[in-house]
Amino acid sequence: MKQRYLNLVIILLLVAVALYIDLPNNAIKIAGRTMEPVLGLDLQGGLQVILGTKTDIPLEKLEDAKTILEQRTNALGVAENRFQVSGDRNIVAEFPGADDPEAIIANIRQTGMLEFVDLCDYDPSILPEGTVIATDFSLPEDQKVTACPADPYNGTFHTVMTGEMLTSANVGRLELGAYVIEFKLNSQGAEIFREYTTNNRGKFLGIVLDKRIISAPRVNEPIPNGEGIIEGNFTYETSNALAVNLRYGSLPVELEVEQVRQVHASLGEDSLNKSLIAGAIGFAIVMLFMGIFYRLPGVVADLAMVIFAIIALALFIMVPVTLTLPGIAGFLLSVGAALDANILIFERMKEELRRGRTVRQAIDLGWRRAWPSIRDSNIAALITAAILYWFGSTFGASIVQGFAFTLALGVVVSLFTAIVVTRTLLNVALDLIRDPDSRLHWFGI
Repeated sequence: MKQRYLNLVIILLLVAVALYIDLPNNAIKIAGRTMEPVLGLDLQGGLQVILGTKTDIPLEKLEDAKTILEQRTNALGVAENRFQVSGDRNIVAEFPGADDPEAIIANIRQTGMLEFVDLCDYDPSILPEGTVIATDFSLPEDQKVTACPADPYNGTFHTVMTGEMLTSANVGRLELGAYVIEFKLNSQGAEIFREYTTNNRGKFLGIVLDKRIISAPRVNEPIPNGEGIIEGNFTYETSNALAVNLRYGSLPVELEVEQVRQVHASLGEDSLNKSLIAGAIGFAIVMLFMGIFYRLPGVVADLAMVIFAIIALALFIMVPVTLTLPGIAGFLLSVGAALDANILIFERMKEELRRGRTVRQAIDLGWRRAWPSIRDSNIAALITAAILYWFGSTFGASIVQGFAFTLALGVVVSLFTAIVVTRTLLNVALDLIRDPDSRLHWFGI
């Protein structure tokens, strides 16, 4: 009995927390993210971009490019974008809620090749921001430039080091409020930077992105610790975009934008409303059936289904799961798995009652004997979901991937509610009934 009521307290606390998470405009934040449902491209609209390479390349390089693009656009504040490798030469990118396609595409195209270049005695008045220069980055060591070019617009400058030695790059602000990029170098970069700044006081160090000067600070004193700032006429948006490109480096492959499609949410909203209505009607019919056919256990199962929905929605928000129409379909299918487990248990329980068992004996035996079937069916559902998820991730079918993930998560929660929640609530209900063995009609007998 103590264990039952301990389980009940845990269930109630879990439901209370889940309810709070489910409430709109709650005050919970995790890693700076508010606890709000994330809607997919088909429900809120946005942008879909198909990127491709000119030739077939190793899958590992496509995966690396996908990861870099994902990190870049996430850092720019695009909500829950999705990148998927499709085939052996395409990446499909989806940006739910995106309202500035040009900025996203420009960020995708950016290669992010950062160089720290010795500008010698040429100051920013001669080489202003935006000036395109030539550097010796790709030249062999024996052909590196050792002297300043006579003509800065036709000569070649020496690259001191590249952005590969950066370990971090973040937006910062000076005392007067100007935006800067604060950067740190690895040990090798710190040593190179220390030596250069020690031997080149008074000269200008060019910060060059894709051969274009973005800043040219003067070396005022040695910098021994590998930490510094990049100054320029930055706004927050431009400084953040630059920091993102510096952090995540250049793409390992050259990608071309093959197709751009603006997706509108009107069809998604209409489908969502119809899906929710259909789901609510189906849920109500099932709950009514359970209550009429199984009586008290059916009512308890209905309550467990409500708890299942509350907990599942909270998990979808916390993960977060990007909700799409196929994802909602997967969740609704997992509701059927939860009811299936309850039906198996209740049918075995009714068989034990017909054999003359007491109600509590019938409950214990019903759970014990129905468990192998419940276990096997749920394992089969999880294996199927895993296969579907792999299929979706391999072939770029995000709708299949979303369906599989919500199905798997729903199956896990349904297993918890069927085995723990329903059993606990039913045993607590029996504690409140006087002589339940004389009221077998309450159990559908």
